[in-house]
Amino acid sequence: MSEPILTATGIRKSYSLGRRSLDVLRGVDLTARRGEFVALRGSSGAGKSTLLHLLGGLDRPDCGDIRVCGFDLSKLSTTSLTEFRNRRLGFIFQAYHLLPELDAVENAALPARMARVPATQAQAKAEDLLKRVGLGERFEHRPYELSGGEQQRVAIARCLINDPEVIFADEPTGNLDTKTGAEVLELLLSLRAERGTTLIIATHDPAVAARAERVVNLVDGLVA
Repeated sequence: MSEPILTATGIRKSYSLGRRSLDVLRGVDLTARRGEFVALRGSSGAGKSTLLHLLGGLDRPDCGDIRVCGFDLSKLSTTSLTEFRNRRLGFIFQAYHLLPELDAVENAALPARMARVPATQAQAKAEDLLKRVGLGERFEHRPYELSGGEQQRVAIARCLINDPEVIFADEPTGNLDTKTGAEVLELLLSLRAERGTTLIIATHDPAVAARAERVVNLVDGLVA
């Protein structure tokens, strides 16, 4: 069994709603091994997306410890955490989050450019990844010129551009029809198998959960 690449202990997160506090996570423990595929399941409001954002360093917990790739995220400054996310982690979102003014290559290359990779090198890698995800004829297309499945493939290429060790995906098939969702899932699984990347997906889709090595169910902010 491979060593843990991610360990979360006692994770709590609350949000203020006017005069009251909403406890979203109430003491979650989670471990993921290097190369493992973990699915996070639970009803809406169970805390899946919140936990995913905390594990990926997009937000900070109220208390608890998170270690990813050997780093204690609580010890990283805001700047260091941003650089760590950019260089070591990958993110895929249900709503794609592509920049509308950029074409497919520019969107896919953006994290590499933020990591100060030379423009020609970043573009070449983005084009190679877009070919890998079946978009070799869509380099100059902007998001509004692409279908939902094509936009998600651009988002996957963008996620992979800096060779992440862990990929966090929040409902990556949620906005796609069944056929396109299955194609996107197969693409993620084949890329994971090829690269040995840890894959953590928050999903409502039973077809996605069925392919995971391990399913973690969240109920009322706790691991069931």
